[in-house]
Amino acid sequence: MKVLVVGTGGVGTAVAAVAQRRDFFERITFADLDPARPQALVDRLDDSRFGAAQVDASDAGSVAALARHADVVLNATDPRFNLPVFEAALESRCTYLDMAMSLSGPGVMLGDEQFAQHDRWVDAGLLALVGIGVEPGLSDVFARYAADHLFGEIDEVAVRDGADLSVEGYDFAPTFSIWTTIEECLNPPLVWERERGFYTTEPFSEAEIFDFPEGIGPIECVNVEHEEVVLVPREIECKRVTFKYGLGEEFIDVLKTLHKLGLDSTEPLSVRGVEVAPRDVLAAALPDPATLGDRMHGKTCAGTLVTGVGKDGQPRATYLYHVADNERTMREYGAQAVVLQTALNPVVALELLAAGTWKGSGVLGPEAFDAVPFLELLAEYGEPHGQVEQG
Repeated sequence: MKVLVVGTGGVGTAVAAVAQRRDFFERITFADLDPARPQALVDRLDDSRFGAAQVDASDAGSVAALARHADVVLNATDPRFNLPVFEAALESRCTYLDMAMSLSGPGVMLGDEQFAQHDRWVDAGLLALVGIGVEPGLSDVFARYAADHLFGEIDEVAVRDGADLSVEGYDFAPTFSIWTTIEECLNPPLVWERERGFYTTEPFSEAEIFDFPEGIGPIECVNVEHEEVVLVPREIECKRVTFKYGLGEEFIDVLKTLHKLGLDSTEPLSVRGVEVAPRDVLAAALPDPATLGDRMHGKTCAGTLVTGVGKDGQPRATYLYHVADNERTMREYGAQAVVLQTALNPVVALELLAAGTWKGSGVLGPEAFDAVPFLELLAEYGEPHGQVEQG
């Protein structure tokens, strides 16, 4: 298997650290707009299977020129670049993977623009595996596993994410892309109910306290726009799907202030003759999340709480989760916990695809595939999931 990884930021770099331990691929080429970034990565890891290249992810032609030499395209860019990378993979007859779906907008839901191309991918006999990070991604795998092995009837699939991470030396330092964080947190959150369909709520609405495992403890979680709400109902019989994120009051206040000031906008402004988007300025002003690992402390938890009736006919509430401890991820991979937890899952999926364990055609999410081999391989990677019963 020859893989092209588009984007060599925090997650793309962590993909390299994870993949280097495995032998299922022939070559991985890491590409970025700034050619120095992938070259520095390849030089540092010193693995003859890795290569570096320059690519403009906003230009499908630029991506396709590289993809023609690959079997698989793994999109590790911000989701604003999804469509050109997605189109380039199809044009080049490559399998496609990403970790976040095409963006929402007026009258358009998350992923709509990619799902609209499903038939083209089926006709080509190619697979676009969308949303195979940690959330979406592993959270969807958990939902599939629960539906197949734990529950006879599901009331709600409730994805809940929380952390006790802190970053020394910064008053405000997001541990993931600020561009993506703003997109998720300030857009109207999406909820799905069988009887009602999709609907939105106010940002940061319906706060609840969720008690996260492995010492993280209780954290207030709020509604956030996320792909699982779109993906899960396509494949799993349930009555409701929600996503809530443990952001913290201070983080929410900062995001609200940025919104009030218009600093979340992606529309360019003219500043002394230079066209620049406020959100891009913000991203440039904040520390690169990939560089924060040495200053970070704590754990992050991604998981899916499934409620309903168990296989035994009794009420059941089960939280399936994965916890990443920053001290361990830095020691073992040289990557901070949040980006490492995201990067693990596409590499696991690539290995399953290389073995033919997962296969298909069309635009599909992780919940369309058997969860057991994924979770078994994740454990083989040294990253087993956890499971706790509630109530």
